[in-house]
Amino acid sequence: MVDIANNLFSTRRGSVFVGIGAAAIAALIVFIYLHNYRNSLNSAGASVSVLVAKNLIPKGTPGGIVGHDAEFQIRSVPRRELQVGALTDPAALNGRIAASDVYPGQQLTALEFPLAPANALPNELRATDRAINVSLDAIHGMSGLVNAGDRIDIFLAGTKQGVHGSEGSVKVLLSNVLVLRAPLLGGGGTFTLRVPETQAVWLATSHDFGHLWFVVRPASGARVQLPSPVTLTMLMGDRFYKAVK
Repeated sequence: MVDIANNLFSTRRGSVFVGIGAAAIAALIVFIYLHNYRNSLNSAGASVSVLVAKNLIPKGTPGGIVGHDAEFQIRSVPRRELQVGALTDPAALNGRIAASDVYPGQQLTALEFPLAPANALPNELRATDRAINVSLDAIHGMSGLVNAGDRIDIFLAGTKQGVHGSEGSVKVLLSNVLVLRAPLLGGGGTFTLRVPETQAVWLATSHDFGHLWFVVRPASGARVQLPSPVTLTMLMGDRFYKAVK
């Protein structure tokens, strides 16, 4: 009889201990949950800096241009309002292009500004810049010697009315032109040049109705002289020889 009572007491005491332990564990779980919940609320309310469009950014605008022209502003928004893929660093715009119109106040995201193709020309143009192709033979275009990224001057050779009738003339057409693309070594080929829109018209006309020469500039420290047009009569005259002596 005494053994039965002791067993019963022992069982009840064990149940109490188990109950206390279970309650402690439950309390700990609730504490952890509430702690994490409060942290999540605080995190959601924390401010995050994000890039926001200042003006309308038309579809096709290179991200580099948006960054260069400061067409964005940095704004602090609660983390819970941060859009997926939001860009927070202006440097992240480089190499991207607007996939659609982005309106003022809209966050700049990786969805609106996906990575552009590696060789996309729009990434290398801005404002009035235009890319134009010019095909030249190996001599006139210095094929294999002119590479993408080089700066060149372009001479225009044609005919003009002189003292003794029509005669050849050469002048500097454009100076400090950036070569975007160049053909591989050997033979002639097509060059892609970056010029202002007005000069693109001059270049197209000169290419179709005259003869072009590419002249390579120094990599740095180039000086511009813009000499006057030269004719054969001038080269054959006495003034030329006196000028070069």
